[in-house]
Amino acid sequence: MLRQLPYFQQNLQNDLHRVDAVVNRAVQSEVALISQIGNYIISAGGKRLRPIITILSGKSLGCDTDQLYSLAAMVEFIHTSTLLHDDVVDESELRRGRATANNLFGNAAAVLVGDFLYTRAFQLMVGSGSLKILDIMAEATNIIAEGEVMQLMNIGNTDISEEQYLRVIQYKTAKLFEAAAQVGAVLAGASPEHEQALKDYGMYVGTAFQIIDDVLDYSGSAEQIGKNVGDDLAEGKPTLPLIYLMRQGSAEAAAEVRDALQNADRSRFEAIYRHVSQSDALNYCTKQAQNAVARACACLDKLPDNETVQAMRDLAQHSVARIS
Repeated sequence: MLRQLPYFQQNLQNDLHRVDAVVNRAVQSEVALISQIGNYIISAGGKRLRPIITILSGKSLGCDTDQLYSLAAMVEFIHTSTLLHDDVVDESELRRGRATANNLFGNAAAVLVGDFLYTRAFQLMVGSGSLKILDIMAEATNIIAEGEVMQLMNIGNTDISEEQYLRVIQYKTAKLFEAAAQVGAVLAGASPEHEQALKDYGMYVGTAFQIIDDVLDYSGSAEQIGKNVGDDLAEGKPTLPLIYLMRQGSAEAAAEVRDALQNADRSRFEAIYRHVSQSDALNYCTKQAQNAVARACACLDKLPDNETVQAMRDLAQHSVARIS
């Protein structure tokens, strides 16, 4: 049975069509392979949460211009380019339920097309004519790159703290959510208070979203998460459920997690999954995500009370509801 779209997506179909129109134009190139790979990765769809946040942020303050949708497309291009590069680094074979671009076209082509989408994103943001938006996105993309390197450095790190983990996800994931909300606010001419509220909202939603992604690696299916279950363990990534087990789990569970991470051993997934499911790890992680959502919604209390702001609350709640 098909799952019904969340409320915020049901009411944004026309807006997303406007974003897709920009995306489909901007992904084209005279170089056939660029268009082929670009169309392939874009057509995979995805949740479009980051461009949705840009749209909602702008519309919450009364902005509904063509430029808003160009900026939403820009945010999607930044996100897509990072996915292309991530899949090469992680040697991933599945993304959004389909073969990854690097799997089909090779690593070199995937990296270079990722570069194309990245630079196309900057062309779109230049069109805004706003130096502040350029500054926001330049800082964001730099921080995202730092987050990816931090994650790489933590491969197999069994001494990582929860605070270090949160810093990584706030850099590599939440920063783009934050920037997506902030550029919508800037385009709408937000007051400093409203801009900060929307920026913080994006950061908290992005944090919750990534924590739940880590939960789904031990409670979801390949169809639900769009990649192979157990990929994080196979890559030696110390995600929050595993950090919890190493700090709060039984001695046996902690030892098995450390060994599996240090050896990046997918064959240990079933044993680790059993430890995770028999512990309070997933409940703990879900509560941390719910706390982030509560903070995101508190940020919205500073904004005008309108239908768009309600949709933003719905989006925040949906970031956690994915596990139900």
